[in-house]
Amino acid sequence: MHMFTDLSSARLIEAESPWSARGVPASVYQALRDVAARHGGRPAVTFQMFSDPQASAETLDWSELLMRTTQTANLFRGLGIGEEDVVAYLLPNCNETIFALLGGMTAGRVLPINPLLDTEQIAGILNDAGAKALVTLKSMPKTDVAQKAAAAVAFAPTVRTVLEVDLKRYLSPPKSWLVPLLRPKVPQRHHARVMDFRAAMEAEPGDALAFAESGGDRVAAYFHTGGTTGTPKVAQHKFSGMIYNGWLGQELLFDETDVLICPLPLFHCFACYPVLMSAIQSGAHVVFPTPAGYRGEGVFDNFWKLIERYRVTFLITVPTALAALMQRKVDADVSSLKIAISGSAPLPLELYRRFEEATGVQVAEGYGLTEATCLVSVNPIDGTKKVGSVGVPMPYTDVRILHCGEDGTVIRECATDEIGEICVANPGVFEGSTYTEPGKNLGLFADRRYLRTGDLGRIDADGYLWITGRKKDMIIRGGHNIDPAEIEEALSGHPAVATVGAIGQPDRHSGELPCAYVELVAGARVLPADLLDYGRSRIHERAAVPKHVEILPELPKTAVGKVFKPALRKMAITRVFDAALAEAGFAVSVAGVEDDRRNGLTAVLEAHGDVDMPALEQLMGCFTTPWRWKED
Repeated sequence: MHMFTDLSSARLIEAESPWSARGVPASVYQALRDVAARHGGRPAVTFQMFSDPQASAETLDWSELLMRTTQTANLFRGLGIGEEDVVAYLLPNCNETIFALLGGMTAGRVLPINPLLDTEQIAGILNDAGAKALVTLKSMPKTDVAQKAAAAVAFAPTVRTVLEVDLKRYLSPPKSWLVPLLRPKVPQRHHARVMDFRAAMEAEPGDALAFAESGGDRVAAYFHTGGTTGTPKVAQHKFSGMIYNGWLGQELLFDETDVLICPLPLFHCFACYPVLMSAIQSGAHVVFPTPAGYRGEGVFDNFWKLIERYRVTFLITVPTALAALMQRKVDADVSSLKIAISGSAPLPLELYRRFEEATGVQVAEGYGLTEATCLVSVNPIDGTKKVGSVGVPMPYTDVRILHCGEDGTVIRECATDEIGEICVANPGVFEGSTYTEPGKNLGLFADRRYLRTGDLGRIDADGYLWITGRKKDMIIRGGHNIDPAEIEEALSGHPAVATVGAIGQPDRHSGELPCAYVELVAGARVLPADLLDYGRSRIHERAAVPKHVEILPELPKTAVGKVFKPALRKMAITRVFDAALAEAGFAVSVAGVEDDRRNGLTAVLEAHGDVDMPALEQLMGCFTTPWRWKED
């Protein structure tokens, strides 16, 4: 294992050998065979249906996971899934989800789909990918995944086979007795063949693949991007990018004695690549608690005891989950923990401090994106962690801060601490073909090599990357991406509305919450509450419903008439911070919001009396928006 402490250590790792000479596995299945040969009897993955620390759980060792993956790949190939064909899954977390992921990419191209999307979006993704098969849930009480799947397949004629996973097998009496009585009936309006996934899988040979792998690098997965408007874009992932993520975990973070707890969904690349692929290459053990992960009933209340049960060494998390955990007393032995790895959204300073004080371990914040097959940078586990930054670029990852033209032409590279667009080149970037739809790749690459992330940021003198904004305006609520266009299109349908600008307003728990500013048609009258009700009925996903709607006489606009969202963000920061300060009883207000050269939008505070500074810093540390005092 290599020491990764700073940017210079990353460069030393690169100097040992070019990436092409590293001798990494050619495919994920080959990596799985290798780890089974080395650590076959050691635990690989554990799924626990319920959050109770005494609840039963199913653990597979590496030999068993290899066998199940082999059976699943053979099943898919027998159903006509070739290397260029797509098998999708619409599933919560369980061991069958892992089989579908690994078996799907071995036989063809696997397409994980977020079960929280609505039926139209699921159908759109299936159609765009031309999926031939779908693995999903058999009807179960307390979930509508089976209903969504059946309705979506009715509008996806390419899907010929639906394979159902029955979570009943994870239940014991008396709960298992009740499932047949309470199982909702799902009308089958589609013409696809329906099969029992488990029975079909177990009927296949598990000692070897019944077909020959092509042997070279290829596209093996499609992951849809975040956002909630229309059909999300679909990114293509090759084996080389997946293996790169796993190699980083193996070389920099984990070994076969480590245990990772990952309550993140297996339709997201964070769980699939930095976590699962790292385990596959290092031999580490991954625990997935409850089908819904962090959203599972009782997970937060039992979390510390789960860490004690499995002797967890690495906690995989996001800021909203950390905030929820900090509302629970550490009521178990968590001395096995080495560190928490956080991603998906900015980490507030106060949350970092509170977690370290409560657990004795630090949080390493990182950065990745679906379009780059995930990992880009991280605060070094064994080095300096700059809270608020997303760390230093990984070995073999080149990050440049650029000003580019619309077509990707580089206008100039930014100086140290100068804000520009974050552009990335590494083995996870599929140059020129990031998205399945060719037109969406136009202008996406700087110098035809560097993926333009759409995020704004800077690199400091020590090589640490800081994200200061988003060029693409995505709202990130607790790590979940929300496209503002979804909100804007919904509210714009109201006859009284002329123009809408949707942004993310600061929130101490979720990082951001969606809000909307509205300009009305001349002479029109409507209340914000009425607009909110109107939008709620037309926005696909509950998370995207704005938490605040405000009517302005006129929205700020650019010279060409576009809504000028930085001005709206300044208004939202002022409103939210003033309300939080007043509620906490501070004689402090926001004097203004400036666009700081190094930190992006920064609140400028003004005191109107004596201030309890530790208490103020604790309050402001709950937000990710930077702040400073007004200068005299």
